[in-house]
Amino acid sequence: MMLAGFRGHEIVALAIYVFATLTDAIDGWIARRKGEVTVLGQLLDPTADKLLIASALICLVDLGLVPSSAAIIIIGREIAVTGFRAMASSKGINIPASAFGKAKMGSESWILGALVLGPNYLGKLIMGGAKVGLWLVVALAIISAVEYFIRFGPQVISQKAE
Repeated sequence: MMLAGFRGHEIVALAIYVFATLTDAIDGWIARRKGEVTVLGQLLDPTADKLLIASALICLVDLGLVPSSAAIIIIGREIAVTGFRAMASSKGINIPASAFGKAKMGSESWILGALVLGPNYLGKLIMGGAKVGLWLVVALAIISAVEYFIRFGPQVISQKAE
C-alpha cells in the first residue's frame, strides 16, 4: 500500500503497519502471560518482525523517505543477529532480547510508523524529527548488535553444537 498511488494510501499503509505491529505485540503478551512458548512461535515471531521492518524500510527507501544506507544498516543488523541467534540456538544457547534490542524495536516501530505517514500528513517539522529518530534507530541497531556479539560471542564460539 505504501507504494500505491491513490489518495490517502499513506493512511491505509499506516493502518496495515499498525495492525501488524499490534497483533505481534498482543501475541507476545498473551504467550508470556500464559507461559506458552512454542518452537514454531520462536521461529515465526522474529521472522515476521524482520519481514515487517524490512518491507517498510524498502518501501520508504523507494519513496525517498529513508536513506538506503540506514535501511542497509538496520536490515543487515537484523540478518546478522538472526544468524548469530541461530548459531547460538544450535549450541543450546538462548540469547534473550537485551534492553538495547527492545529499545531499538520500540523506537523503530514508532519511527517507521511516522515515516509511513510522510510529510503530507506530518508536516516538515515532525518529519524532520522522524528522520532524526531514524538515525537513533540506526545507532541502537548497531549498539544492540555489538552488545549481543560481545556478551554471547565467546560462549557461542567456544561451545560445540548439541
